[in-house]
Amino acid sequence: MLHGQVKGSLGVTGGVHDGLGALKAVMAGADAVQMVSALLIHGPERLAQARATLAEWLEEHEYESLAQARGSMSLQKCPNPQAFTRANYMRILNGWKA
Repeated sequence: MLHGQVKGSLGVTGGVHDGLGALKAVMAGADAVQMVSALLIHGPERLAQARATLAEWLEEHEYESLAQARGSMSLQKCPNPQAFTRANYMRILNGWKA
């Protein structure tokens, strides 16, 4: 939701364990992605795997670069941002447990 709305860079600092997770973060608008847990668990070779996954996905989907993918799935690119935010709000309310 913040991509294109703030001047600073955005980074994802948790929950990314592989290349597809990193890709999702970048497509949401992240400029940086941390994979500390994945590296601690799987070792530094996990970065090579993530990079290969990213490169393969970008090529399959005809993206020129990771920069082209950045923010492509952000709220800023959504055709109807109001509907998205309303639906997200409803999802949160439906999941609320007292």
